[in-house]
Amino acid sequence: MKLRTVIVTAIVAVLILGALLGYKFSQIRKGMAEHAAMKIPPVTVSAATASAQTWPNSLAAVGSLTSFRGVMLKTELDGLVTDVAANSGAVVQQGEALVLLDTSAEVAQLKGLEAQAKLADLSLRRARELRENNTNSPADVDAAEATDAQAQALVDQLRVTIAKKHISAPFAGRLGIVNVYPGQYLSKGESLVVLESVDPIHVDFSLPQQDLPRLALGQEVAIFVDAFPGRTFTAKVSALSPRIDGPTRAVDIRATLSNPDDLLRPGMYARAEVMLPASEGAIVVPSAAIIHNPYGEAVFVIEQGRVQQRFVKTGPQRGDLVLVVDGLRSGEQVVTAGQIKLRNGSEVRVDNSAAPEGTATPKPTES
Repeated sequence: MKLRTVIVTAIVAVLILGALLGYKFSQIRKGMAEHAAMKIPPVTVSAATASAQTWPNSLAAVGSLTSFRGVMLKTELDGLVTDVAANSGAVVQQGEALVLLDTSAEVAQLKGLEAQAKLADLSLRRARELRENNTNSPADVDAAEATDAQAQALVDQLRVTIAKKHISAPFAGRLGIVNVYPGQYLSKGESLVVLESVDPIHVDFSLPQQDLPRLALGQEVAIFVDAFPGRTFTAKVSALSPRIDGPTRAVDIRATLSNPDDLLRPGMYARAEVMLPASEGAIVVPSAAIIHNPYGEAVFVIEQGRVQQRFVKTGPQRGDLVLVVDGLRSGEQVVTAGQIKLRNGSEVRVDNSAAPEGTATPKPTES
């Protein structure tokens, strides 16, 4: 009797558990069916169309401005400053006097040496006349010639010394800051003033050796300096170094441009772009469309309302635009904002109402 009761209880429990499991299973299937029937709303994104444009090619580098001619004028001899004709920042011509050192002792000594040279010349003439009459020996004439040459050499040497104490501009240019004053004693090799000729002016920079085949004399170079934002100066390649730098494997380049207003100064930092022939029909997209991954660069391409991720190969960038070398065709639409919410096959809705237009020369929006 007890066994029968246990069996009946077990059967009832199994039936109740089966009913509960069946009910739960039906609820799960109903939920799955409802979830499958739900339609995921499209993701709102911004998009742009890949376009074929004329893409200006260039080789970018950084460099420095250097003067056409530039020196630090120094004294060759010791001396006391008697006159300073140089003015700070003044424009001077070649040969114009700048600083005069005391030459009173040399001028006085020069008079005596000139007198000795004159006497030596007279003695040489007499010796030659006597030789014509055979009243002296050839050795007397040789001695007179040597004495005359020596006396003239001493005169020339002192004149050079006097000239070196009259310091003048070796070429036309603009002076720097003058820190020399009358009465100051200068030692040999002491600095006087900087002299710079800055019209024309040079821009020195370097590029990797692999760019050498694309470089040539006369190529146009766009120059940008921080002192004049938004302004482009135009130079031309004037020299290419015949030697590749060993440590950097780069070639040194010099470009030259006119500087009539002296706006550009030696020592300025400059950005240089060597202009190359433009590429016609280049595929260009906004840089915001490019997804950067460790394994490559990609874009989301919109086709029939859904997106597909595609790997691309990119080139240089100009402003907000980037050149796509491979992986896109002109006219294809790419996502520029909202990529983080996408995966392959996602349905999208394009809304460009708040998307800025990509441009090669972006400017900040004024508030």
